Amino acid sequence: MTDVLKKLVDSNGFQYFVLAMIAAAAILVGIETFPSATANYGDMINFLNRLILWVFVLEAALKMAQHGGRFLRYFYDPWNVFDFVIIAVCFLPINAQYAAVLRLARVFRSLRLVTSLPKLQLLVNSLLRSIPSMIYVGIMLLLLFYVYGVMGVFLFRANDPVHFVNLPTSMLTLFRVVTQEDWTDVMYIQMYGSDIYPYVNTTDIEPVPSARPVFSALFFVSFVFLGTMIMLNLFIGVILNSMDDVQEQRERDLRSKDLASRGQLDLEQGIAAIDQQLDAIKQQLQSLRS
Repeated sequence: MTDVLKKLVDSNGFQYFVLAMIAAAAILVGIETFPSATANYGDMINFLNRLILWVFVLEAALKMAQHGGRFLRYFYDPWNVFDFVIIAVCFLPINAQYAAVLRLARVFRSLRLVTSLPKLQLLVNSLLRSIPSMIYVGIMLLLLFYVYGVMGVFLFRANDPVHFVNLPTSMLTLFRVVTQEDWTDVMYIQMYGSDIYPYVNTTDIEPVPSARPVFSALFFVSFVFLGTMIMLNLFIGVILNSMDDVQEQRERDLRSKDLASRGQLDLEQGIAAIDQQLDAIKQQLQSLRS
């Protein structure tokens, strides 16, 4: 029985059916964002949501049943735990006051696409594996922000209190610069002075205009070079390296499973051949006795 359930759960038809249900759940939660749709078709949407939820329950039950009496093996896979938690949250006795929690659970059902598509699992596993390395790159980026933020406060606060009035504001401005969101405007204010370049003072501090054309250009260009072209590319490099490692590990696992299945097949064939030989010997013995 367990072999039949395992073949059913691993079949392409079952996988595509579950994938279609996840896509339908994602579409339904998007439709619920339109008040007119919920007002006109609220009952139908609720019925479909309940139907899809019970399909997910049936999927989880089949995945547990394929292990027979050892159904707890279902929880050995972190993706199965993720699916089970989402299903459990949807069954919580939530009243109207906390209906937003139920809606969020429905939104998270869309994330089950990750568990159903191996390529997405590869990406997520790569991101998770790259977190330790990304932490160190993040610390380097934070130090860069801190050093340049302090320099920005000391150099540009008088001329531009909007963007460099204190350290937190200065670091937030540098985040805008590193994402290249109109960063040249911030640079030109320091290069030409707040009295020359178009500038709107939204603070209570009266600016003291001062132009630093050469030093301001060096400050911002060097920060963009270090922050955007080096540090952010380090993040990308770490993720790509993790993707290669995860892909190699996945290929090794697939080869191991293939070799294991071949070995099991060879063993079964050998046992079948021995049984045939034993049957032939028994027939010969019976013919000799007769």
